[in-house]
Amino acid sequence: MKNMNSEKLGTMPMNRLILTLSVPMMISMFIQSLYNVVDSMFVAQISEEALAALSLVFPIQMLMVAIGIGTGVGMNAELSKRLGEGDRKLASDAANNGVFLTFFHYGIFLVFGLFFVRPFFEMQTDNAEIIRYGMEYTVLITTLSIGKLMQFTYERILQATGRTYYTMITQGTGAVLNIILDPILIFGWFGIPALGVYGAAIATIIAQVTSATLAFVINSKVNDDLDMHIFGNKPDLKVIKRIYSVGIPSMVMTSITSLVTLIFNNILLQFTPTAIAVYGVYIKLQGFAFMPVFGLNNGMIPIVSYNFGARNKDRMVKAIKLSLMYGALIMLTGTVLFQIFPVQFLNLFSASEEMLRIGVPALRTISLSFVFAGISIMLGTVFQAIGNAVISLWIQVIRQLLVLVPVAYALSLTGDVNMVWWSKLISESVTVVFAVLAMRFLYKKKIEPLK
Repeated sequence: MKNMNSEKLGTMPMNRLILTLSVPMMISMFIQSLYNVVDSMFVAQISEEALAALSLVFPIQMLMVAIGIGTGVGMNAELSKRLGEGDRKLASDAANNGVFLTFFHYGIFLVFGLFFVRPFFEMQTDNAEIIRYGMEYTVLITTLSIGKLMQFTYERILQATGRTYYTMITQGTGAVLNIILDPILIFGWFGIPALGVYGAAIATIIAQVTSATLAFVINSKVNDDLDMHIFGNKPDLKVIKRIYSVGIPSMVMTSITSLVTLIFNNILLQFTPTAIAVYGVYIKLQGFAFMPVFGLNNGMIPIVSYNFGARNKDRMVKAIKLSLMYGALIMLTGTVLFQIFPVQFLNLFSASEEMLRIGVPALRTISLSFVFAGISIMLGTVFQAIGNAVISLWIQVIRQLLVLVPVAYALSLTGDVNMVWWSKLISESVTVVFAVLAMRFLYKKKIEPLK
């Protein structure tokens, strides 16, 4: 029997549905970007080495995001499709196995945090101060990453059943809590000892555990689309295989971002540590453009998956077109802001003269690629939503490994760090062509035959 709240995925007017599901996610992810920026702003006041350390930590954070989001995407695609087919049991199985996989993935990061953090930093730099700051932050966020991973899982379950409003509450609460705790723990306000970078990590962990707890409680209280159990769940290998068939390509896609960031950091290290700090600042700032698009994607996935399962072609096509339009508009806005206010953005991070010299052309050059990137990201999400995540994987491989890394390295040989930033625009321009061609092929093969 079809439910209830999830039925609006197949009946509500499309523009209203996209906004209803996506706007709360866009707001919550915008808040997430805000607290990431605030986190780095406070750390930048410690030293430029501390800011550089957080930039080097970023690939590990992206790997956690990759596994959390990848599992969530696979679980959501399976869950929403089963709801569209009216199969409550299989939808519930997808959610319960998603929770099981979350505990499994936490074990991986626990081992990394206990044994492999120091080698990770020593592989990249011999700066003792950067290594110390990096270890203080990374050991804590990996060994206590269960909060972050559980937050991903339970928020994705809320999204898949059309309850994105609640994810705005969970993410917003965590973000606000992090912003409040950062200066208190970093600088030692209200009689608390100043903990520096370690304090930033503690604030992050407390915020993540709080958000995860809220998401779990809300699912327990309001999500009547599914029959979920915390304990006693036996892993179902068939369900896990279906989750991973979509989720693993998504994990690999985001993991590629982690790997490429690691390589990009090492390309920039040949110039100056300030270039690393600039790139770290860019990564934080670009979230203001990219995170709302990811929020839009999270709202689009259950809509496309549900209507694909229900074989409703017209609603699928309308959802894709409207999402592409909104995504391009968001990214264009980001480009305009980066072109006009690069100095003001960099000064938020206590920028030195050298940081401004390198950072202003960096922000202006990279932001020219935003619209192309937005279109590729949106189309990649469509492929995931209808079970063709391998195409999304190829988009990411082309975008980063096959184009970005070789071009960035080639441009670095000029000896001018400003040339390296152009690799972003070149890679996004090539990728968007491939993504559009792939969408045309997939439309004829899988969407057009639907009634």
